[in-house]
Amino acid sequence: MNKRNFQKELDELIQKLYGEKQVPTLLLHSCCAPCSSYVLEYLSEYFKITVFYYNPNIYPASEYHARVQEQIRFIQELPARHPIDFTEGVYLPKAFYDCARGMEQLPEGGERCFACYRLRLAETARAARERHCDYFATTLSISPLKNAQKLNEIGEELSLEYHVNWLPGDFKKRNGYKRSTELSRKYGLYRQDYCGCIFSLKERHPDRL
Repeated sequence: MNKRNFQKELDELIQKLYGEKQVPTLLLHSCCAPCSSYVLEYLSEYFKITVFYYNPNIYPASEYHARVQEQIRFIQELPARHPIDFTEGVYLPKAFYDCARGMEQLPEGGERCFACYRLRLAETARAARERHCDYFATTLSISPLKNAQKLNEIGEELSLEYHVNWLPGDFKKRNGYKRSTELSRKYGLYRQDYCGCIFSLKERHPDRL
């Protein structure tokens, strides 16, 4: 089966939406300010966005709170055609450890990560439905280390479950990741050197734990 071109699908959707009298609303899950940078610059041209910061996977708590503050600062400083708001989900690490149970020894990028995708996207979909948003999405596909095919697959499944539209995307396309590094430098954003969870920290920096 050929891989779908999610960037092309997003282009086609935006073309349909562009020019409508009412600007659609988007609840955008974000893992950190650097990953959100290009995505917000790009999508705020077409959507009224609320950044949803729901990441119970992040370890330790000090890292979580540092990322929250940097996300808020970036939103405040980024010029945008349409409004960008911020809301924070509940930071409950137990939710992540429960979903990762039995997969603690798996390498990064596999089934444990897919379970984490689902955990965070399910809460985003639920919150999008509660807020009556037109779409929900995530910044996660900006990373070359994240599986865009799997993210979109999960997003589409949750769209059916929660009855809210999934916004397809693969934001690393069109030099999206490169642009995110440029914006990170421009705004002096804190860029962490591991994905966020304790398992990725162990894999990247075993000496820290």
